[in-house]
Amino acid sequence: MKELHQAIRHAGISGQYCIAQTMQCLPDEKGAYLLMLQLDAAVELNLHKTAMTRLEAGWYIYSGSAKGPGGLRSRLRRHFRKTKKSHWHVDHLTTQCADMAALSVVDGDECQFVSMLLKQPIFTIPSKRFGSTDCRKCDSHLLQFNG
Repeated sequence: MKELHQAIRHAGISGQYCIAQTMQCLPDEKGAYLLMLQLDAAVELNLHKTAMTRLEAGWYIYSGSAKGPGGLRSRLRRHFRKTKKSHWHVDHLTTQCADMAALSVVDGDECQFVSMLLKQPIFTIPSKRFGSTDCRKCDSHLLQFNG
C-alpha cells in the first residue's frame, strides 16, 4: 500500500488517510475521498445489466463524494462496514476486499481526483461507468493501480 500512497501524493492529491479503526478522526464536513481497495482474488460483478465485469486481484481506487448529512465521516464509515445492503457499485467491492483505506479531502472533487490520477500511466480504467453512471465528465470512478 505504500507505493499506492506515494502514487496518490505524486498525482498531487493530499488529505487525511484513515482505516476502519481511525474513522472517528474524520471530519463531518462535505468533500470527496479516495477509497483504496485490495482484492486478493478476481471478482466478477454484474453491474451493467448486459455485461459481466471481471476485476482481477490487485489494488483499486474508487473516487467518491460525500455531500450528504454527516459528510466524509458518515460516508466512509458506511464504506468500511462489511455488512450492508448494496446501494452503490463500490458496495460490491467493499464487502469483498481484503484490505481497505481511505483518503478524505474536505471540499475535494471526485472527478478532479480521477483526472489527476489518470495522468499517471500506472492508473487505468478497469470497468467503464463503474461508480460514474450519473457523471458526465468521467468514464469511470474506479481505477486500477498497476504499480
